[in-house]
Amino acid sequence: MERTCLRSFHMTEKFKPIRDRGSIEELPSGSLRVTVYAGTDKRTGARNNLTETVQVPKNAAVKTRREAWKRAEQIKQGFIAQVDARRHPRTNATVNELLDKYLELPPAQRKRKVEPETIEDDKARARNHIRPIIGDVKIADLDAEIFDSFYGELLRCRRHCRRGERLVDHRTALLHECDDRCKAHQCRPLADDTVRRIHTVLSGALTRAVRWKWLAVNPIALADPPAAPPPDPNPPTSEEIGRLINAAWHSDPEWGLLIWMAVRTGARRGEICAWSWDRLDLDVGVLRIETAISESDDGQMREKDTKTHRKRRVALTEFDIQLLRAYRNHRERQAEALGATIAPNGRIFSPDPDCASWHRPSTLTQRFGRLRDRLGIKATLKETRHFAATELIAAGVDVRTVAGILGHGGGGTTTLRVYAAHRSESAQRAADLTGMRMPSIPAAARQMLTAEPAPVVPEEPTEPYEHIARDLLGAIRAGIIASGDRLPPQKALAERYEVAPSTAHRALQLLIDDGLVRAARGVPACVVDDVDSHLKKILL
Repeated sequence: MERTCLRSFHMTEKFKPIRDRGSIEELPSGSLRVTVYAGTDKRTGARNNLTETVQVPKNAAVKTRREAWKRAEQIKQGFIAQVDARRHPRTNATVNELLDKYLELPPAQRKRKVEPETIEDDKARARNHIRPIIGDVKIADLDAEIFDSFYGELLRCRRHCRRGERLVDHRTALLHECDDRCKAHQCRPLADDTVRRIHTVLSGALTRAVRWKWLAVNPIALADPPAAPPPDPNPPTSEEIGRLINAAWHSDPEWGLLIWMAVRTGARRGEICAWSWDRLDLDVGVLRIETAISESDDGQMREKDTKTHRKRRVALTEFDIQLLRAYRNHRERQAEALGATIAPNGRIFSPDPDCASWHRPSTLTQRFGRLRDRLGIKATLKETRHFAATELIAAGVDVRTVAGILGHGGGGTTTLRVYAAHRSESAQRAADLTGMRMPSIPAAARQMLTAEPAPVVPEEPTEPYEHIARDLLGAIRAGIIASGDRLPPQKALAERYEVAPSTAHRALQLLIDDGLVRAARGVPACVVDDVDSHLKKILL
């Protein structure tokens, strides 16, 4: 009785089929649209579907339509597998929408501390180079092909012009009247370093997208940006530095002292602008470098941490202290004449009599550039920093100490990477000094150094093709086969020396490589016209 009741229950229970995951819809055009539900959009909260269309020609044959349906089913199963493995994109956001959210993140929420000027630079790179090219691409569609095309466009033209489009490279971005300085546009690639900085912006945005669960996998791993160019500092010579300092000192003592201290300390231009009197201890002979002046594109300036966010102390020489004392007295006399007083925390180099404000970093660069051009020297203000580094390394100062003086991060890793070549020169000097302290070499070794080298004796040929080539060479030297004469055919040489034709061909190839014989397909091998000049280059 109980068994019968169970049977009747199962028979009367309504059957519920398993819901099919995804669908394949035939469009009016005949194409097939595959759709698989993948949850809700992480960004908007709307329904998130994975879709793809399989193109099918109108009035297609039955076989073509059958293959299209098979392909659509494969795509659907692939989408379902992605959803099950949680590898599917969680949003339909585009690159533009990702950049909008990523670039508005406050510096405190970034993975590493970023200055506001850096964020503005990233926004400019996104506005000028990323958004115009791939801004409308869905982040889920980014792949190696898109990245390759993107970097190829960056390396083709920095203005991303359309081929055949007529553009003008204006002399300035401001409103102006065009003259001969405004010329027809010529495509110029972006520098490799600029492309790598653009790659860094994309990498940061896509990494954040993975963290937000917009993406399951970061597609930036598929990107192949240009390799980082090897560092190649080109510091000015000691003679050029001397000319720069002397010329600056004659025009303005403050300007001359500024360049002197830039060379002595290897400080960055923003750090020099931020130097203040309360961080200079002339009694102890120490200058504390704790902040730097930053200047944005719109001319706004602010005082911030140094580039590596590290404070450092630079020791001064006795001559540095004398110069700074004299300069301090000079500034105090100037301020007193104008009824002003230098504040304790006033800037060491300042355009104001009371040293209340700092110089613009861009002003230092422009003024140094005018001085350099007047003297005919190819150097920049930044290269005075390279000069300081190379001189310290050449003097035998260890890399960690040089890194501390320059304010490099990484415990000397940056210093070693940038100035590796100059470190090699320092090592060579050390080797020379070691050699000077070595004892005298014994007489036997001295005789070895002064003995005449033994004459070079040509080796006798050992292979059959070498014997053939040597005989032909002897005939050419003796004049038996003169310039322009034909050589025996390969078949004749093979029969005479009882070798294979390929061996004879190999012998002729030796003479061709030496420049004695010329040959071409279908043309007999002949001795070159000016064979005597070629014979002089060959060992007797």
